[in-house]
Amino acid sequence: MFISRISADATDRSPFGRFWFEPIGMRTSSGVRVTPASSMTLPPVIACVRVLTESFGIMPFMLYRPKASGGREKVRNHWLYRLIAKRPNAFQSPYEWKLMLQGHLALRGNAFCQITANGKGEITDLLPLHPDRMAIEPLNNGSYRYIYTDQQGRQIIYSRHEIWHLRGLSDDGMMGLSLIGLAREAIGEGLAIQSYSTRFFANDAKPGGGWIEYTGSFATNEAKKKFRDGWQELQGGANRGKVAVLEKGMKFHELGLNNKDAQFIEVRADKRKDIYAIFRVPPHKAMDLDHSTNNNIEHQGIEFWTDTMLPWATLWESSISTFLLGADSDLEPDFDHIPMIRGDGKSRAERIARLVLAGVMLRNEGREEEGLDPIDGLDEPMQPANMMTLEQAEKQQQPPQQPAGPGDEAGARSPQQNQQLTASAAGVLVPENANERSSRLQVLLRGNAQRMVRRLAAGKPVPADTLAEAMAISVPVASTWLELDRSCFTEDELTASLMALGETA
Repeated sequence: MFISRISADATDRSPFGRFWFEPIGMRTSSGVRVTPASSMTLPPVIACVRVLTESFGIMPFMLYRPKASGGREKVRNHWLYRLIAKRPNAFQSPYEWKLMLQGHLALRGNAFCQITANGKGEITDLLPLHPDRMAIEPLNNGSYRYIYTDQQGRQIIYSRHEIWHLRGLSDDGMMGLSLIGLAREAIGEGLAIQSYSTRFFANDAKPGGGWIEYTGSFATNEAKKKFRDGWQELQGGANRGKVAVLEKGMKFHELGLNNKDAQFIEVRADKRKDIYAIFRVPPHKAMDLDHSTNNNIEHQGIEFWTDTMLPWATLWESSISTFLLGADSDLEPDFDHIPMIRGDGKSRAERIARLVLAGVMLRNEGREEEGLDPIDGLDEPMQPANMMTLEQAEKQQQPPQQPAGPGDEAGARSPQQNQQLTASAAGVLVPENANERSSRLQVLLRGNAQRMVRRLAAGKPVPADTLAEAMAISVPVASTWLELDRSCFTEDELTASLMALGETA
């Protein structure tokens, strides 16, 4: 325990370091050994890994149960929701836990967790295990088991049901393929370029220092070697930049840096593109903004969530459903990426307004999406007044059925009685031949009138100003109409009365 705290450097080859416990890695054509740990020293790699892990870490987890009537409801009182959204284990927060496992997947193609369950069969803890220490051993019965080597070198054997195994792209169905292993040549080349660059600039950006011109000759090769070593000692390392003293007509010629020698800088920039392609991360997400503009960066951000993070989220969701919930469960796990692609404030407002006006989204659902508390009375879907179903259109084409009244023929009310409510409310007589309105205005007024009447029939209050705005009438007229006794009139009669108010306004 004390030794592990002294050094955590994977490059430390002392008896206290982790170098001898790290995977060997494969030597690439550039001569560099590439491992997940060594690849993280390349800035584009660590940038891409951070983007993938941190982006997945902020995706909220939710558990849903389908409803028989359609749609689905949120489930928060289930052990799986508490496990992933609240407490995966006693040592990590949900964000830290997702960050770690997604990092294992991005670098190594596998992530492992030891499953701890209670007597009820509910999983209480998911303890991450390092993929570099895990091995799979096939069994004679066609199954397999896991063999884990802990930090003390002891081997622990787990059955398949004791390990939750997240695997990425696989060629054998048991172990996922490591992106670092598959792209080791490209990453090794990047590491080699980086190493050369650091050595180059450590030498003051000079390829070889220079050469000394001497018209004479040294007596022996040993004398020449002694002079060169002495020059290196006086002018190299910590003595670089000191004034040189030359003898016997010697002249120093410095080697400069030409354009061809500087091309490795462009090669290093091009190598970043290969790394971004390996991890499928847009360059601007890794803070490479050379080719990003204000016109395309928003769409690139949306494509990142739909093309890069959605497949990772689906991998997690399918594994949770199959190996943690089981095939008999009707619950649906979901890592929601929709909040990340809603755009700026103006775009979100326009989207919510269109969905609400079309009746697709409730007004309170729009408020919830923006993090606002619900308001009473905003849980009814809205419908544009100029849109209706075929059944509603057919009903409007048929004359309204009116009950018989005193002195009238059976099944009909006199026009004077039908107009009584309107005349009383408006304070004017309705002319027999009202001015004709456009068909669009008629449809709008009828839709508004029907909506107001339905609310009154349901026992819901309608403010006078709301009625006045809906029917384009004055507030006093709307107040007078609302004060009248409407119990002896049908909904069709009340609708016709409101329509008449709107026509005479």
